[in-house]
Order: sequence, then structure tokens, then C-alpha cells
Amino acid sequence: MQKGQIQFEYEIYNSIEELLPEDKVLLEQARNVTSIAYAPYSKFLVGAAAMLENGAVVKGTNQENASYPVGICAERTLLGAAAMTHTNVPIITMAIAYNNLTGKSDVPVSPCGMCRQSLSEYENRTGKPIRLILSGMEGKIFIIENTGNLLPFSFSGDHLLGL
Repeated sequence: MQKGQIQFEYEIYNSIEELLPEDKVLLEQARNVTSIAYAPYSKFLVGAAAMLENGAVVKGTNQENASYPVGICAERTLLGAAAMTHTNVPIITMAIAYNNLTGKSDVPVSPCGMCRQSLSEYENRTGKPIRLILSGMEGKIFIIENTGNLLPFSFSGDHLLGL
């Protein structure tokens, strides 16, 4: 028997003021777009903003539905918009923020499993890693250099092709 180990490092910032100017602007956009999220059931508003390789910024928000499985997360909304409006253009950095209307919004949260898989697929599709900035409306901020770190042993098209 052998054992393996998976580890990754991420950066922790105490506030938005510590970020690089371009990261600060992107996170502010993600925080601002939470105001147009549609989350009447959970009251957990999520916004995402991404800087693409061509300089364009694409945004997305979560869109809930009374039939919970029908909703879509902000990250996947953004990925769909980016794929349609900027076909095959890599995402360089994506900022994700949330505003919990029934509690605090000061601890970073990471994408759900479906979004992690979708982010991994987008990275594979464009051949470039996506850097993530994770935050609430205030407080600590995490920066993860590659979304692949969030989904070790991810399933990919290579598995379907037997590669």
C-alpha cells in the first residue's frame, strides 16, 4: 500500500484594502453585483465578477427557484455568460462574494461542488488556470491561485475518452 497527500497554499488578507488595485476593483464589482442576485428563499446573495484574458469583465449572480434544484449559482451563471459572449477566452481571475441577509457576511466561502466541477471544466477548456478571490461583504479574503486546487481528482473529458 502507498499513501498520497494533497496540499495547497492560499493567501489570506484581512481586508479589501490589502489587495492589489486590480483585485480590489474586481472584488468590489462582485460585492456590488450581489445586490441584483435573486435569492428570495435562502436570502444568501452571491455575486461573481471575472477578468478575462482579453480585458473584459463578466459578472454573474445566483438565481434561485422555488424548486431548489432548478436554481443556479453565481459562478455557473458567470461561466455561461463568459462562454457565450467571449467564446474560448480564458478567465484570469474570478472574485466571488456573498451577502447573507440573515446573518454575517465576513468569512470567505468557497464554490459548491457543482461549481468546482464547472470551474475545472472551464480551465480545461481554455487551457488556463482560474485564480479565485473569495470573500463576504467584509472581513478576511482568500486568494487561491488555481481552481483545480479545490477539486483534486476531478472528473474530466479525458476519463470519458479513456485517456
